[in-house]
Amino acid sequence: MTASYFDVDGTLVSSNLMHTAVWYMANDINPLRSAKKLGRLLMRAPKLLVAEMRDRRSFNELLFECFRGTSEDRIQVLADEAYGWCMKDNIYDGAKDIVARAKDLGHEVVLVSGALDFLLERLAEDLGADHYVGNRLEIHEGYATGKLLRPVVAGPTKSRLIAEHARDHGHELEDCFGYSDSYSDVPMLSVVGHPAVINPDAQLLRLARTYQWPIIELAHD
Repeated sequence: MTASYFDVDGTLVSSNLMHTAVWYMANDINPLRSAKKLGRLLMRAPKLLVAEMRDRRSFNELLFECFRGTSEDRIQVLADEAYGWCMKDNIYDGAKDIVARAKDLGHEVVLVSGALDFLLERLAEDLGADHYVGNRLEIHEGYATGKLLRPVVAGPTKSRLIAEHARDHGHELEDCFGYSDSYSDVPMLSVVGHPAVINPDAQLLRLARTYQWPIIELAHD
């Protein structure tokens, strides 16, 4: 058996990590606290923009700081609703077909994303994926600390996590497939033998054309 590794945001769904953060901040049980959290997130926007361009790991860590002080109970109670708004309603037409084709070929399908693990669990079930690798919030005494547990799933770390998954599950990387939309995921795509791009950004599109990687376009009706 071989494996197909899929990025999520921009690849299988049209939403991104920011949608999740904003949704949770907007749905705090206390409206005043919700407004304060959104304000802090807005003030952090310039720093987030720089981090997104330079270092995806730093971007993830900065973004998920906004969960600091949110109770684990609140995070879990809202998980189904958050998933529906942030991911399920934004799954690209054809995403399930791509996953189904990989499964038909006997591939183990793995989602590898900076998204939070409890949302990826629900997405994996909807898409029919076998496994997922995502970011995990650090919880202390029932509340999110604003930190992510290691390893932070972003950028080059994705390639290491894929290599570890392939090793642990008996897959040869040269036989595996990888899919992403972002140039920041070039390390992830380069570690597998069969890279492909879905809805690629401009830099990744140029690279895909240079190396003749398959180019797939997905959209909503």
